[in-house]
Amino acid sequence: MTTPFETVKQYLQQLPVTVVSEDADDQLVVVEAPRQGVHHLVLDCEDDILVIEQVIADLPAADADCYRTLLQINRELVHGALCLDEAGTRLIFRDTLQLENLDLNELEGSINALSLMLAEHADQLIRYARQGGEAA
Repeated sequence: MTTPFETVKQYLQQLPVTVVSEDADDQLVVVEAPRQGVHHLVLDCEDDILVIEQVIADLPAADADCYRTLLQINRELVHGALCLDEAGTRLIFRDTLQLENLDLNELEGSINALSLMLAEHADQLIRYARQGGEAA
């Protein structure tokens, strides 16, 4: 029987991404697709959930305008969401998918949502990152 982690790896082989590293013990895969803006995208099989995360930028000087804009961008996302790390200074794309019924289209849709968001809002994200941080 195929494990969810093996299924995720099989799906990734069918997508235009490159597996940079994997850790079978932690059930974690890191992929990249630079032309799509996908850099160090982490896919982590946690129990029955696939957690997908990519750091977008450091935002140590974010203000109310920045947060408002990020929430407005969130509304446009088809899959996933923009969120902050525990310190509130790092912007992260995050999506969670059920592993039990995960299919290729759903995983691809999540990655494409990240890529589309980055393409559509690159100028704003770079501007916020330059206000005191570094783009990831």
